[in-house]
Amino acid sequence: MGRISVIVIVFNDAQQVATAVNSALAQGDAVGEVIVVNDASTDGTREAVDALAAQHPRVRPLHRTDNSGGCGTPRNDGIAAAAHPYVMFLDSDDIYPAGAADALLAAADGVDLVAGQCVRREIPEGRDTVWAPALYDPTAGATLPGTTLDGLGDHPEFLLDTLSVNKLYRRDFLIEHAARFPDGAFHYEDFVYTAQVYAAAPRIAVIATPVYIWHVRRDAATLSISLRRATIANWEHRVEAHRRVVETFRKAGSEPLALAAQTKFLNYDLPMYTRELPQRSAEYRADWWTATRAHLTGFDPQAYAAAEAPSRWLARALLAWEAPVELERIVALAAQPPRLLPPSYTEEGTPLLAAGVPPVELDGLAELPPQKLPLTVDGTLTLGSPLTLGLTVRELHGLLGPLEPVRLLLRLVDQRSAHRTVEQEAALRANAGDSWSAGFSVRARDLADREKLTAWRVQAEVVCAEGTRIPAEVRAASTSVARRGVVMGAGLPLLVQAHVTPRRALTVRVVGGVQGLQDVLGRRIKRLVRK
Repeated sequence: MGRISVIVIVFNDAQQVATAVNSALAQGDAVGEVIVVNDASTDGTREAVDALAAQHPRVRPLHRTDNSGGCGTPRNDGIAAAAHPYVMFLDSDDIYPAGAADALLAAADGVDLVAGQCVRREIPEGRDTVWAPALYDPTAGATLPGTTLDGLGDHPEFLLDTLSVNKLYRRDFLIEHAARFPDGAFHYEDFVYTAQVYAAAPRIAVIATPVYIWHVRRDAATLSISLRRATIANWEHRVEAHRRVVETFRKAGSEPLALAAQTKFLNYDLPMYTRELPQRSAEYRADWWTATRAHLTGFDPQAYAAAEAPSRWLARALLAWEAPVELERIVALAAQPPRLLPPSYTEEGTPLLAAGVPPVELDGLAELPPQKLPLTVDGTLTLGSPLTLGLTVRELHGLLGPLEPVRLLLRLVDQRSAHRTVEQEAALRANAGDSWSAGFSVRARDLADREKLTAWRVQAEVVCAEGTRIPAEVRAASTSVARRGVVMGAGLPLLVQAHVTPRRALTVRVVGGVQGLQDVLGRRIKRLVRK
C-alpha cells in the first residue's frame, strides 16, 4: 500500500516531465500517487501530463489556470491535495534514483522528516557530485548520516541544507506547523520553506543514500534559478530569501538559529557570489556591492564572530569600503580554500587586509590552526615534453616559516571527475624574500583523453616538518600566463593550454584525438552563438 504522495511541479516542460514522473512511479508500491501540478503551461505540457494519467492510475493531474510565476504556489497546491501520510517533491527536469523512496521510508519511523543525499548531475556530461558533502557524504567526512537530530539546536551546521527536494516529510507535521512555500514569483523559495520546517524543531533522520538527482543544464534555453547568478536580481532574491529565513527563526523564538543562519550566509552564500565578481560588469559589481553592504549592516556581531576568519574579513571589507576596490584581494578571500595575497600589510604590528583604504584588521589570523592558513601558491606552466610546473609558496605574516615547510604536493584534479587525479611531491627550496619553490614535470599524455577535452584544476599542499599539510588553490603567477601549444604524447599531438580563470586560478586544458577537437570546436561555436 502506498504511503507517499510525490508532488511534481512543471511549467512548459513537455519534453522532460514524463521522465521525472516515471522515475517517481518506478519507486514502486511505496508511492501511492504522483500529483503533477501544471502551472498553466502553454507548450503541450497539459497534454503530456494527461497522457501519463491515462496510462498510469497513480498519476493525478492538477492543472492550474493561471501561472504563479514561481515554484512555491504549485508545491503548496500539491501538499493540500496529497492523500498519503508522507510527501516528497520533484521538479519536472530532475529524477529520483532507484530505491530512493524505500530508503527514506526505512528511516521514517518516529521522525518528522528524513533527509538524504542529493546528487548534482551535469547534463550532458553526466558528471556527478554530491551536494553538501560535509552533511551527506561520509567519504568527505560527513558524520550525520545514520543519526537522528532533535531539531537543529545541537547541529546548526545543518542549515547548509536549504533544499526541499531531498527529503521525505510527514504531511501532518507540515500541516500542524503551517509550513508553506512563499507564493508567487519568489525565487529561492526553498530557503524560506526549509527555515519554517527547521524552526518547528523536527526530528530529522539523516541518511547517506542518494535520493534525488538534480540535473544541471548549463546550456539550457532557460536556466534554473541557481544558474542565473549573472543577474543582480538573482542576488537580490537570494538576499531577500535569507532575510526571511532569519526573520522566520526569530519569530519562532530561535535566536541561536537566526544567528547561525547569518553565519552560514557569511561562510557560504557571500563567498560563492564574491568568487564570480571578476566575471561581472562594473555596473553589476557596483550594484552588488551596494546591496550586499545594506544586508550585512543588519548582521549581529555574534554572527561575525562565529564565521570563518576569511569570511569575516571579506564581510568587514565590504562594510568598510564604500565602492568596489581591491577586487583581487576580496576575491582571493572567497577562493576554495581562501588565500591572502602578498604583499603583507601591517599597522603598528596589526595585520591588515590592504593598504591605502580604510583598514580591515585580520583578526584571528595568528590563532588559525596551521592547516587553515590562507596561503598563496603561485604557479607557472611551461609547455613542452614533458610539461613543467613551477610553484612558489608565499610567506604569510611570518606564520609559515616557523612551521618549516619542507615539501610540496602538486595535485591535478580532473574537473569532470574529482576522483581522477595526478599527484607528485617535491622538496621545497627556500628563496630570498620569504618564499619557497618547487618544480614538477608532468607528461601531457597522463592528462589527455582521446574522447574529450580535459580540464585540470591545479592544487597544492604544503607539507611542514612536523607533518602539517596546508592546502591551497594554485594561482596563476601572472594574468598573462595563459598560452597554448602542441606537444607530443605517446606519439600523438596534443593541444595543451595554460588557462587562467577570472579569479586567477591556474588550470590546464588538454585536447587529444578527433573527438576532443570536436569537443573544443563545439564549445567555441556555442560561445559565438551566445554572443
